[in-house]
Amino acid sequence: IPPTLFADHAARGIAAKEQEMTIAKHLWEWYDLKVPPLEADVKLTGPDRAVAGLRGRMSPDELKQWDAIYEPRNASFRESNLQGEDLVKWKFQRYLKDYLRCIAGVDTQVGRVLASLEELGLAENTLVIYSSDQGFFLGENGWYDKRFMNDPALQIPLVMRWPGVIPEGTRNGNMVQNLDFAPTFLDIADTIIPHDIQGESLLPLLRGEVPEKWRPSIYYEYTGEPTHNVAAHYGVRTAEWKLIRWPESNEWELFDLLRDPHEVTSQYDSDEQIIGGGTYRDVSEKLKMELVRLRKLYRVPNP
Repeated sequence: IPPTLFADHAARGIAAKEQEMTIAKHLWEWYDLKVPPLEADVKLTGPDRAVAGLRGRMSPDELKQWDAIYEPRNASFRESNLQGEDLVKWKFQRYLKDYLRCIAGVDTQVGRVLASLEELGLAENTLVIYSSDQGFFLGENGWYDKRFMNDPALQIPLVMRWPGVIPEGTRNGNMVQNLDFAPTFLDIADTIIPHDIQGESLLPLLRGEVPEKWRPSIYYEYTGEPTHNVAAHYGVRTAEWKLIRWPESNEWELFDLLRDPHEVTSQYDSDEQIIGGGTYRDVSEKLKMELVRLRKLYRVPNP
């Protein structure tokens, strides 16, 4: 299990304490964990629309397979009457295993696409990119879902295959974003990249070159909405640091990503000396200036 599954967020701000996305308390039994309501509950409260919606998308044969897998496991879960940390661990395992089964299904379909490219003789002249729209918490910080600027949600997968251009097994540590996709595609197609486009072409990186002025940081912003009660926030991440601004509570958080990769303890305003000289407070001030630069670069309206 993740080392922070039972985190209490004592060394973090208000937002981390008031969110509603914990595995312990906020996972929906049916929608998230595939444990349907008991008949007695259905008679009392009426049918669950999420249950009806999900089951209504399946054919009779698919429903039969679904029930054959989940019904005995759900019966065993109800009989066990788990409590406390044991219940949280069960929820985590059920949620994670279902998630990984989805990943395995995606992997199978990606394999079919790659096999078809080989069969059609197109593999050597095709750039294949696998990515996603967001990361996802899978028990880190005790959470599921996304929204927060913590790395499990901030980071997205990015795997590319381009025979003859990208050597097999290449790994790149430069900071890239999904807004780089559009200029990359235009660059590969040898088409003009509009001057006001916000991303950068990844083509030099794919060729093993690193432009002299490649970005030293990335900007993130979540505007907030009621789901999971995650407050609006924005911030900057570098290779070593992350600074987050919480406007509603007038708070800042600073994370030392090398010493605290799980982002458990905010060091904002700390006068502790750091390796290389200066204090955490000094780092916070430098990152504030970088945050101002990025917001101006991306034309972000002032809150």
